[in-house]
Amino acid sequence: MQQTNELYEPDRAARKRLQAWHALLDQQKLTGTEAQLDAVNRFFNAQLFFADDRVIWGEADYWATPVESLVNGSADCEDFTISKYFSLLKLGVPDEQLRLTYVKSLKLDQAHMVLSYYPTPLSEPLILDNLVRNILPASRRSDLLPVYSFNSQGLWLPGKVSDRRVGSSRNLPQWQDLARKMRDEGFDMTLRTAQ
Repeated sequence: MQQTNELYEPDRAARKRLQAWHALLDQQKLTGTEAQLDAVNRFFNAQLFFADDRVIWGEADYWATPVESLVNGSADCEDFTISKYFSLLKLGVPDEQLRLTYVKSLKLDQAHMVLSYYPTPLSEPLILDNLVRNILPASRRSDLLPVYSFNSQGLWLPGKVSDRRVGSSRNLPQWQDLARKMRDEGFDMTLRTAQ
C-alpha cells in the first residue's frame, strides 16, 4: 500500500476502494473458483464507474492496472477486465483458465473487452463483463462476437471447434506497458509473459 501511496497519492475514497479490494482478496482466498469469479466480477462492477480512456487518461487507448482503476474510481472495458484478471490470478485461478477477450459488442456496434474463464481447456468459457452483470456462458452472449483473446501465455483467434493459438501476448505493446506498471506498483504476483 505504501508504494501505491507514493505513486498515486490516493484520496480518502480511493484508499477505501483499495482497502475493500485487499479485503475481498483476503476473504476469497479459501473459497471455490465459482465464488471467486462471482465476488471479483461483482466487486469491480460495483466499485468502478465506466468512462472512456480519453476522459480518464486523456489518451485514446490506455490499459490501467487494478490499482490505477481503483485510485481513479473509473475504468473502461479493458480496465474492468484487467482488474478482474489480475485479481483472480492473485486468488490462485490458473492463468491458462483465464483470457482477456476482445469482442465486438453487437448491441453497441463497437469494440469491447471481457474476461473469459475456461473451466477446462476445451470447455465453453464463462464471460465476466461490465455490461452484463451476471456471469454467463459464451453461448448465452449472442451480443458478443469474439475477435481474439490473450493472457500472459499467448494469443488466440476464435475457431469453430476451439480457439487457435497464433502467437505471444508480447506482440501487444499495451500488455508490455501494463507489465511494467504492475512491476512498478510492486505487485507480489508475477506477470508471466509467454516466450
